[in-house]
Amino acid sequence: MQIHSLGLNICEEEYSLIGIHTTLEDYKLAYVLNKNLGTRFYKSKEDLSFGKMKQQASFSIFNYSNKKYDFEWFLIANSSKRENQAVSNELLLSSETKTYLIPEKKKVDFFVKITGNVKYSFVVETIQKIKTINQVITSYSIDKNTLKSKDFLIF
Repeated sequence: MQIHSLGLNICEEEYSLIGIHTTLEDYKLAYVLNKNLGTRFYKSKEDLSFGKMKQQASFSIFNYSNKKYDFEWFLIANSSKRENQAVSNELLLSSETKTYLIPEKKKVDFFVKITGNVKYSFVVETIQKIKTINQVITSYSIDKNTLKSKDFLIF
């Protein structure tokens, strides 16, 4: 009896990840990155969404494609806020629930994901340019292999 086996090569997507700490809103950060990096981030038609009906988390995402270097960039919010309302003794009480895309990096406000085979020197240069932006507190490279929730960054 002959046994056939199929080899399955699971190829992990190659990308670099930059963490950004800032108090800016997503659209303002996209604007200043476009201005300082020469990128053209635009708001994606759909947000990155996870969860069930009542516990939905939605993270804003901006895209930029660089055809010259064959890179694709994503600006991704790390947090999602949802307002909860409850009625108690004829009072309307509201609270806010904050969900994180990458829970082990709660202090990171945004991620810049650069897909493709990017040289480390290019990533370092990009980080330095981001650090020069007045409204950015800091930015740094994140080793994706240390993240437990890195699967949320594959889309």
